[in-house]
Amino acid sequence: MSKNSKQSESPKTNPIKKIADSQFISEFKEFINRGSVVDLAIGVAVGGAFTAIVKSLVDDIIMPITSLLAGGLDFSTLAIDVPNVFGADTTAHIAYGNFIQNVVNFLIVAFVIFIIVRFMNGLNRKKDADDAKAAKEKSKSAK
Repeated sequence: MSKNSKQSESPKTNPIKKIADSQFISEFKEFINRGSVVDLAIGVAVGGAFTAIVKSLVDDIIMPITSLLAGGLDFSTLAIDVPNVFGADTTAHIAYGNFIQNVVNFLIVAFVIFIIVRFMNGLNRKKDADDAKAAKEKSKSAK
């Protein structure tokens, strides 16, 4: 019996089907279909879109006002050139103004998220209070 005839006798298994039916892939499908993962994906997408708005707010409104208050200082141009101590003709350009800009961006995003969460918590507290009031009135009328 030749080697080729042995291969043709055994049932051919589809490697893609074998992988798709594996325990690993099943666990991955279960993980992806959880609500928290979908919520996270939505949050990342909205956060990416929100970044453009925050960048415009900081670059076009907040930083010019801050610069005015600081006597015309432009934070984005703040930098230090550190010479190479090993004798080469290169320098390290440390743009700490960009760092300040990113810290301001972060603080604005954190503040906006805080305001949104606080607003949502207020709505939830009001809804819970209304539900408790309705339940109390319902129990009084049932007596």
